[in-house]
Amino acid sequence: MPLAPTLAVIGGGQLARMMAQPAIALGLPLRLLAEGEGVSAAQVIPDQLVGDYRDLDTLRKVTDGCDVVTFDHEHVPTEHLHALEEAGVAVRPGPDALVHAQDKGLMRERLDELGERLGLGQLCPRNAIVTSVAEVEEFGFPCVLKTTRGGYDGKGVWIVRGAGDAEEPFRVAAETGVRILAEELVDFRRELSAIVARSPSGQAAAYPVVHTLQVDGVCREVIAPAPDLAPELASRAQEVALTIAKELGVTGILAVELFETTDGRVLVNELAMRPHNTGHWTQDGAVTSQFENHLRAVMDLPLGSPAPRARWSVMVNILGGERADVGRLYDGYPHALARDPHLRVHLYGKELRPGRKVGHVNTYGDDLEDCLERARHAAAWFCGDLGNESE
Repeated sequence: MPLAPTLAVIGGGQLARMMAQPAIALGLPLRLLAEGEGVSAAQVIPDQLVGDYRDLDTLRKVTDGCDVVTFDHEHVPTEHLHALEEAGVAVRPGPDALVHAQDKGLMRERLDELGERLGLGQLCPRNAIVTSVAEVEEFGFPCVLKTTRGGYDGKGVWIVRGAGDAEEPFRVAAETGVRILAEELVDFRRELSAIVARSPSGQAAAYPVVHTLQVDGVCREVIAPAPDLAPELASRAQEVALTIAKELGVTGILAVELFETTDGRVLVNELAMRPHNTGHWTQDGAVTSQFENHLRAVMDLPLGSPAPRARWSVMVNILGGERADVGRLYDGYPHALARDPHLRVHLYGKELRPGRKVGHVNTYGDDLEDCLERARHAAAWFCGDLGNESE
């Protein structure tokens, strides 16, 4: 008899890789569907199959003998997930929930309905599906155009200020067959993220709301908790995230990316139904990391405390730069660790490419400015951005 049920994980990126350590501690076997040999998670999860997540036979093979399947990304076709459910596999999060992270148009439509039905008010920016430049003009400039599927890290997103700017999105739509979503250009103070965990039995846990710094659509750093966030706005953000998780039937981690508007509101920007970049600080800054709580949730185990361990935690991503002479990321350890013995470094086993997320660093403590300086210095050092600065 197996010592524990096996959990299948679809996708071999860094999120699956970072599920491995808490899975070991929980005694929970993982089986991985990786997109290629030697990808990030495949380096640390020995029970693996290399294949295409878009192929149903491959999905059936990797989930054979597994009680539960979860995900490193949201791209598995919804119809395949329904087929796995029909075969008796617990899909967590399920396809009826996951589709709202796959399709921004469906997500906006459902959240608009929830806001009205539950008396929560406006949850999303003003939005509409558009099929032509003329409809964008009717919606009003300036605005943001997004592909409803497939975009991430700033891809598939355009700020348009006139009809000429709106032509490219519709060329992309014609080539890919995706719909285009128009949204108001929100006047926001900063971007926030509210992360919650929810189990099939309905238990839920909410992490502190964090401030996220986005540059060119890519997360650069996270501060937990968000500095100077009004308590009522923090409560509102957590309430929105918990409500969405419940109403959509999310199992596992749900990350709700938000705009804090200049007139004192929070509006939903994006949803992710998996561990998320804005929750990486929890690995070292929270009693229970988002990765462990994701595993606990999808296996319907009692959730761990999301409480912070220190007053402040800071996460800074290590991104590949333009320099070709950086060498191995591993070679950054002697300086970074000697300079800051309290630093926590997480590398993903990825080759350096410009703009690619290859790792992150976490710091924590009672002094926010100190945490920021330490984390930024270490991330820059690993990228080679500090040149030959002496220790």
